[in-house]
Amino acid sequence: MAAVITEENVYSEAEAEGNRAPPADAHDHVEEFLGPHPDYDEDVEERKYYRRKRLGVVKNVVGASCGGMIIYSVYMGLLQMQLILHYDETYREVKYGTLGLEDIDNKMLMGINVTPIVGLLYTPVLIRFLGTKWMMFLASGIYALFVSTNYWERYYTLVPSAVAIGIVIVPLWASLGNYITRMAQQYYEYVNYKDEHVQEQKKPPKGAVHPYIIIFQSVFYIIFHLSFVFAEFPMVLFLNRYLNDYKHTLFKVTQCGASGKGVIENLNKTVLLSLPRSLLLIEVESVLMGAAFLAMLIFLVLCGAAYRPTEEIDLRSIGWGNIFQLPFKHLRDYRLRLLCPFFVYSGFEVLFAVQGIILSYGVCAVGMEKLWLLVMVYGLSSSICSGLALMLLRLPRQTILLVGAFMHFVLIIALMCWSPQPREPSYLPYLLVLTALWGLGTALNKTGLSTLLGMLYEDKERLDFVYTIYHWWQAIAIFIVYLWSALPMRAKLGLLLLTLIVACFCYVQMERRLAKKIPFRLPRIPRPRHKVKGYRYLEEENSDESDTDLSDADADADEKDEDERRLVEEDRNTDKDSQGSPGPERSRVRDRRKKHDNSAYEQAAEREDYVQHIRD
Repeated sequence: MAAVITEENVYSEAEAEGNRAPPADAHDHVEEFLGPHPDYDEDVEERKYYRRKRLGVVKNVVGASCGGMIIYSVYMGLLQMQLILHYDETYREVKYGTLGLEDIDNKMLMGINVTPIVGLLYTPVLIRFLGTKWMMFLASGIYALFVSTNYWERYYTLVPSAVAIGIVIVPLWASLGNYITRMAQQYYEYVNYKDEHVQEQKKPPKGAVHPYIIIFQSVFYIIFHLSFVFAEFPMVLFLNRYLNDYKHTLFKVTQCGASGKGVIENLNKTVLLSLPRSLLLIEVESVLMGAAFLAMLIFLVLCGAAYRPTEEIDLRSIGWGNIFQLPFKHLRDYRLRLLCPFFVYSGFEVLFAVQGIILSYGVCAVGMEKLWLLVMVYGLSSSICSGLALMLLRLPRQTILLVGAFMHFVLIIALMCWSPQPREPSYLPYLLVLTALWGLGTALNKTGLSTLLGMLYEDKERLDFVYTIYHWWQAIAIFIVYLWSALPMRAKLGLLLLTLIVACFCYVQMERRLAKKIPFRLPRIPRPRHKVKGYRYLEEENSDESDTDLSDADADADEKDEDERRLVEEDRNTDKDSQGSPGPERSRVRDRRKKHDNSAYEQAAEREDYVQHIRD
């Protein structure tokens, strides 16, 4: 008799199937799918991850160095070609008639040299608003704008673009210096990612980041000083064949070197043998424009962010007034004050290398057709000798700066006693040796100063304001060199020597104070005050708040006022804790403030959820 299939039988069979244990094979498949991969090794993957991070940091450093090198190669090469063409009397009359190119060039040089004087006032604000990477990108765009204005050489194109370059010089170099030092700090974190202080985001041990700062700053200046070499390519490949020989250009010159006055006295007004075609000039400028765009792309694509987004937001959350005051507050540190003469000398010596040695000694003796060779030797020497800063990995940090200063001291004394005869090509080997030795001193000076600042302020995450002071003083020195261009050569050498002696004396005094552990004032960037977003009527008068909540809020307010008072008192009384590490009292206060801010954020979020619930 056939079994009657009822609904109860079907349900009972389904229930039995559901209660039946799954087969072993299915269970193994689920475990295999959900469990960790058998070949997965957490330590290996972690090492791979941080190796990629380290390679990214190296890419950032090389990208920033190449971008700065290319943009300055374009800028110096175009400016040199422009000044030589505009100096020629025939070129001005034939190409532009009564336009007054000589007056335009004077105002253009004034805009480049004078505008950076006020850089200390706006550089912190620009960096606060744009950030480090975007400041470098914007500055490279301004340099590209200067190249584009040479397609139509008029007063209203050349002079405003020159003023714009003067505006971005200090922000660009402050951002570059801070960017390279920040990359060194990040590289240290990615190398020592397993250390406890790195995982807890605490400050590294003193001196731990120094090797990476030394290496990265050396790499930057090795690449950047090649800009002097590449800047001469337009001269070698294009302009040099249009120049007259030294017998014509130096025909009226009677004095060179130490006995001379100005740059080159009585230089012939017609330095061109024939005028270059306008179409050829446009082609050269187009190549330079393409190189400038390449530098912009390098900054945009290859250079990663220097800080995490939250850190940039924290800087933007600080008031404009505090940002404006920070460079001046940094000057209260005696280390920066005693380094200021060295900053000034650093600006003096690099411009004296071009105006004094290469032009007043070199071109005045061997002619303008050898200008490219002198500049290339100077750039190659500076680039190669920048690698000598790696000696700081084994030698005391005073070595680099003092050896470079001693080299320049000997050369300045020799230059005071030497006056080469004009129109004497036989002096060329001596001039090449002289420019190479000066390039050695320049490399040690520039690399040593940037490395020293990174080492002194290794525990500060943001060095924008420190490098702003450094390059602002350099801008002041460049302006002084622009003013003294008409002085006798021995007066220039005397001022250079005096500045060098004062700089070395102040630097030795700074090192002695640090050796005696004399406390210094380390400026503290104000803590960002994020605005708690919520509904005003709930913040001003919360009717749901009980008496207990009110008493707790009053206690929190009193505790916060007490913390503020302690912080102000600690800032006012600078003691041993001012060496860079916060004292235990400051750490406790910061912990309490952090807890208070976290509770404030949580309360604000609860209020927003409550209001949204009421609306719904």
